[in-house]
Amino acid sequence: MKMKKSLVALCLSAGLLAAAPAVSLAAINIVPQDVSAAPSIPASTLQQLHWTPVSPSQTLTSDVSAAGQTLNAGDITGPVMAYSVPANIGELNITLTSKVNNESVYAPNVLVLDQNFTPAAFFPSSFFAYQEPGVMSDNRLEGTMKLTPALGQQKLYLLVFTTQKDLQKTTQMVDPAKAYAKGNGNAVPDIPDPIARHGVAGSLALKASTSSSSSILVGPLFGSSGPASVTVGNTAAPAYNTQPAPAAAPAAAPAPVAKSEPMLNDTESYFNQAIKQAAAKGDIDKALKLLNEAERLGSKSARATFISSVKGKG
Repeated sequence: MKMKKSLVALCLSAGLLAAAPAVSLAAINIVPQDVSAAPSIPASTLQQLHWTPVSPSQTLTSDVSAAGQTLNAGDITGPVMAYSVPANIGELNITLTSKVNNESVYAPNVLVLDQNFTPAAFFPSSFFAYQEPGVMSDNRLEGTMKLTPALGQQKLYLLVFTTQKDLQKTTQMVDPAKAYAKGNGNAVPDIPDPIARHGVAGSLALKASTSSSSSILVGPLFGSSGPASVTVGNTAAPAYNTQPAPAAAPAAAPAPVAKSEPMLNDTESYFNQAIKQAAAKGDIDKALKLLNEAERLGSKSARATFISSVKGKG
């Protein structure tokens, strides 16, 4: 499925920390914004869970058996883990690692939810690819979810679970002796590789960090056109303008819309930086839409930033 460059749709692209042998993102063919495969869970049920906060740059390690919670929905099997991540710190890289222990591993699925517990994105267990052991790492399943929260969001929720279908599968690993030989440039021994069975117990590590190159836009951008998408974050965020935006035309940007209240400095900086980044990438349509919304919200500097940026002076 080809994903269009649109500021309205829930634009998602997902990356793994490292490519595993014989496994590629193209082969997995995951479209995270398609939540139809995710289990249907009532918001009231989700609200009853305890959501563990994860601070930026913090690696939170959890024993699923000890810290997991019970959630009966769809094909979900065994304990689930529930995390909350701040969404007001910019773009996010969220890395989830499931460690193999005694040839058993917890095959995670991740459902991304907004502040109203509405599903926004779904990363099935196939997204978390096997990674070979290294000097400082063990056999593991691992994947990085890249999220760009829309302006005004305060929090994202991540529900981690495994399913009955996952328990019927296994993960082909690489024997540590082979990994060691390969890493040292020695001849790889001809020995069988172990297989990890999937279970309802395991050790998970979740790390959330900010990034300036994240490629997932979670929630619609104010003033953008096209079909509505899910907002992930603050329920008190301003209402979205769903009217079609004008076509990109750097030389003839629409006049600003008057606003009675001045824009906050942080908001002004947010839009100016986003305009510069879009212009630097040659995405003038995106930069123009950002300009339109910034001026609608009362920005006094967005137009100058837009003009200088498209002229290469941003």
